[in-house]
Amino acid sequence: MIPRIAIITDTDSSIPLSISKSLGIMQVPIMINFDDESFAAAEEIDDAQVFSRIDATSKLPKTSAPSPGQFAEAYAQAFQSGADSVICFCVSGEVSATYSSAVSARELTPHLDITVIDTRSLSMAFGYMVLEAAQAAREGATKAEIISRANSVKDRSHLFAALSTLKYLVMGGRVSQLTAGFASVLSVKPILTIRDGKLDVLERVRTQSKAFDRVVELSKQAAGGKDIQQLCIVHVNALEAAQAFAQLLRQSLTYPLEVLYIELTPGLSIHSGAGLVGVCFVTSS
Repeated sequence: MIPRIAIITDTDSSIPLSISKSLGIMQVPIMINFDDESFAAAEEIDDAQVFSRIDATSKLPKTSAPSPGQFAEAYAQAFQSGADSVICFCVSGEVSATYSSAVSARELTPHLDITVIDTRSLSMAFGYMVLEAAQAAREGATKAEIISRANSVKDRSHLFAALSTLKYLVMGGRVSQLTAGFASVLSVKPILTIRDGKLDVLERVRTQSKAFDRVVELSKQAAGGKDIQQLCIVHVNALEAAQAFAQLLRQSLTYPLEVLYIELTPGLSIHSGAGLVGVCFVTSS
């Protein structure tokens, strides 16, 4: 008898809830805290709602990792639903305490078969790992096979994005007012990628059009002539810009016709700010 393996993750995977639910993936939410109000990312508040409040108050909310109790509840639900074991994929421990919470919850039930993985990645760059794991589990793969397939996807995943404004990085204290002032004059647009488990500035260019051109160029270099198996456009409250970027990207890269437009989700987006547009894709092996 093939054991039933449940796949759990957190909402920093950026996987749309409709997709995760259809595949039986449980997502434990990152919490978004506005003073004395707390909301579950993706479930209770989305990027548009978050930035509507931010722009109205000129104040960023705080994020907090799910509690060990939230993970314990997810584990219990998985086993009660008939799972024999659980694999939990977490956003990078470099940007969140989510992995630590998931591990603490596992230690509450040492008799249960629970594996917790720090993906050292974020957004759909690890979301695609989770989707591959769920597909492998549905096909009856063993735990080792599921993890191997997920790691293979991680090794072939790339994410590049451009920021349209430094306003929110200033609000969050990640960029000084003085630096932002000069950047505003020069229309500097940071290009972001995942490096050392964090969303980090790869380089800076001037103007939005040059930023999009550079993200396309970096994506083409990363693809290295290999087939692109999966691709999505990630954005933060910037669907129109994301659609325009997708048209530009299509001119230089060949990828599946179906393109998902994915919200970064509030657990990550409040750290980057509204207006981010980028691409995440998985190449062939």
